[in-house]
Amino acid sequence: MRHFLSRLPLPWLALLLACCLALLAACGGGHHHPAPGATTGNLTVTIGGLPAGVAGAVTVTGPASYSKTLTASTTLTGLAPGAYAVGAASVTQGTGTLAPTPVTQQVQVTAGATASASVTYAAATPLALRLQEVASGLDAPLFLTAPPGDSRLFIVERAGRIRVVQNGSLLATPFLDISTLTTTSGERGLLSLAFHPQYASNGYFFIYYTNLAGDIVIERRQVSAGNANVADPLSALAILTIAHPAFSNHNGGLLSFGPDGYLYAGTGDGGSGGDPPGNAQNTNVLLGKLLRLDVNASSVAQPYTIPPDNPFATAGGRPEIWAYGLRNPWRYAFDAPAQLLYIADVGQASWEEVDVRPASQAGNNYGWNIMEGAQCYNSSSSCSQAGLVLPVITYGHDTAGGCSITGGYVYRGAALPELAGQYLYSDYCSGWLKSFSYGNGTASTVTDWGIANVGNIVSFGQDGQNELYMLSGTGKVYRIVRK
Repeated sequence: MRHFLSRLPLPWLALLLACCLALLAACGGGHHHPAPGATTGNLTVTIGGLPAGVAGAVTVTGPASYSKTLTASTTLTGLAPGAYAVGAASVTQGTGTLAPTPVTQQVQVTAGATASASVTYAAATPLALRLQEVASGLDAPLFLTAPPGDSRLFIVERAGRIRVVQNGSLLATPFLDISTLTTTSGERGLLSLAFHPQYASNGYFFIYYTNLAGDIVIERRQVSAGNANVADPLSALAILTIAHPAFSNHNGGLLSFGPDGYLYAGTGDGGSGGDPPGNAQNTNVLLGKLLRLDVNASSVAQPYTIPPDNPFATAGGRPEIWAYGLRNPWRYAFDAPAQLLYIADVGQASWEEVDVRPASQAGNNYGWNIMEGAQCYNSSSSCSQAGLVLPVITYGHDTAGGCSITGGYVYRGAALPELAGQYLYSDYCSGWLKSFSYGNGTASTVTDWGIANVGNIVSFGQDGQNELYMLSGTGKVYRIVRK
């Protein structure tokens, strides 16, 4: 019997063959089957929307600690099978920002096949900032802080009180009142507060103030057992007292726990002008220094111990000293994610400065009173800068600059992701808000955020969620928010 195909007319036979070929193509075309025996796969990442000369910022991470940063489209080969995360960061173009879409995505790579992911950049709406008032009616607020994760704000009043803002309201009863132990003459008073990293379990906090004789006092205190908004008035443990009787200015004033868990204290050079005793360069005195103390097992018999890697722990100077050559480090800040220390050192008559060094670097000499800012101090010709740390940012005493730097923090909050990694600072006289980015040993992208008319800026603050605040000489406290 003849096959039925032989009875079809030739045109119909050709049409039937074409349909069969199309079905075969549909079954196999466009799908990348794993090659027999293949053990690795590939990933093509397409980065679009970038102008010529602008690099992307895309990071691919995956199995076996794989990590690759991409600046342009490429195909990654020889990848172990598994899930890969593709994360993209914003990039700058001139004064603008290009934002990626999507910010994060996950791609599955299989052996013998090529997976794909795409990231598209587009111009983002420029970030603009404003100040939102969160507290007023305070008596010379100088500092704001909170334990990690705590929703309250703890505000230090210079006259000796610590006030609590809870659920947006300023509580009438102070958390602590040491007004009988201090004075506000000159630059004296209660100057800062630091919560122990384990405050949630031990209730310890530390205060920095000048006593009635003008000496610097660092004390440990403890929250009361029955009320989380009131400290135990009988819990004082003296940690350290530093003689400072001659002048009422340059007391320094900030306590802070570093990423290493030790307590740091920034002290001024002792006052007057020009550091006449030469305290800042003298490593046998504690003035004009950044101190580093282990207070994790403080007792009356031994209020602190010396960390063994302090630069003068065994010889050559006071063992409490971590860094020296400072004039009046009113505010400094640790940036734990980057392991950096920022010090805003108030200048004498001409220059203000910000210094940035690795947080783990001991024994830095920041130059005062050899240098003021990046210039030789009180010298008509030159001075030896050998072994000195020079600032990354300086500005002069003029209408465009100011008169006294007020150091802030590196932004690590969640509300303003565009600001992440930038250091914010101000000036007591001018009251502006500026920031810069730091990397590879230099500061860049200095931005003026257009903040004005809020009075003298005396300090910044950081809450338990790492959002930032500015404290004004008008007695008001402002949160830095998106405009």
